[in-house]
Amino acid sequence: MPVSRILSGIVAIALALGLLFLGGWYFTLGFCVIIYLGQQEYFQLVRAKGIAPAGKTTLVVSQMLLITSTIAPELVDPMFALAGTLICFYLLFQPKIATIADISTSILGLFYGGYLPSYWIRLRVGLSPAIASNLPLNGYWPESWTNIHGFPQGLTVTLLAFMCIWAADIGAYTFGKFFGRTRLSDISPKKTVEGALFGIAGSIATATIGAWYLHWSIWQLSGITFGLLIGITSLLGDLTESMMKRDAGVKDSGQLIPGHGGILDRADSYVFTAPLVYYFFTLLLPLLAKLS
Repeated sequence: MPVSRILSGIVAIALALGLLFLGGWYFTLGFCVIIYLGQQEYFQLVRAKGIAPAGKTTLVVSQMLLITSTIAPELVDPMFALAGTLICFYLLFQPKIATIADISTSILGLFYGGYLPSYWIRLRVGLSPAIASNLPLNGYWPESWTNIHGFPQGLTVTLLAFMCIWAADIGAYTFGKFFGRTRLSDISPKKTVEGALFGIAGSIATATIGAWYLHWSIWQLSGITFGLLIGITSLLGDLTESMMKRDAGVKDSGQLIPGHGGILDRADSYVFTAPLVYYFFTLLLPLLAKLS
C-alpha cells in the first residue's frame, strides 16, 4: 500500500475522530465542509455527462438541511421536500430550458449529498443533550477515557457505526487483495466476493463486540443485525459511487486525498448507512429492549 495512502488515511481518521468526539457545532460545521466538497465532486461527475444541474442552489439548500439538523432535527424531513421544490422552481427560470436529467441529477444531489448525510448529524448531535456538553458551541470532550458508558449516546452509537464501516472497508480491501478470486461486480472490477464477505464479517464482529460492551438489549441479535446492516449497506454505497464514476468515465471523483482520490471515494460507504443506523438506534433497539 502506498505511503501516501497510509498517511492520508491516518490523518483522515484522526480528523473524523476529533470531530466525532467534539460533537455539537464542531461536528456540524466540519460535516458541512465535507458535504460541500463531496457535492462539488458529484456535480463534476454530472457535468462530465453534459448535464446542467442546479449546482449552486443545491449546495445552498443542502447546507441549510445540515444546519437545521442541529437546530431543529424534526424539521429536516419537511424541509427536504421544500428544498427539492425550490430546486425545480429555480430550473424553470434558466435561459436554457432544463431537461429531465438536469432536474433528476439536482434532486439526487440534494438527496445523496445533503439529506442522507444529515442523519449523521441527527444521530451524533441530536441524540446528545446539551447538558452532556462541556465545551462552547455544545461541544464535548471526555473527562474520563476509561468510562465509555459515560459518553453521550449519540457519540457511542456513531463511533461504533464508524468502526463497523472501517472494519468492513479494511477487511474487504485486505482480504480481497490477497485472497480474492471471484469478481463481485463489473461496476467495480477490483472488488471480489471473498473480500466483500470478509468485510461484512468484520463489520458483524465489530458490532457484536460493541453491542456486548455497551449492554445493548439482546446483544447477540442486535449486534449481528447492526453489523450486517452496515456491512451490506456500506458495500452497496461504495458500488453506487463506483457506478456514477464509471458512467462519467473517471477513475476517482477527485484528487483531494492523496492515495485515496476525492471525498466521495472515501465517504461513499457512509451515505446510505446513515439513516439505517439512526432508525436502528431510535426504533429497532428500543423494540428489542421491550422484548428482552
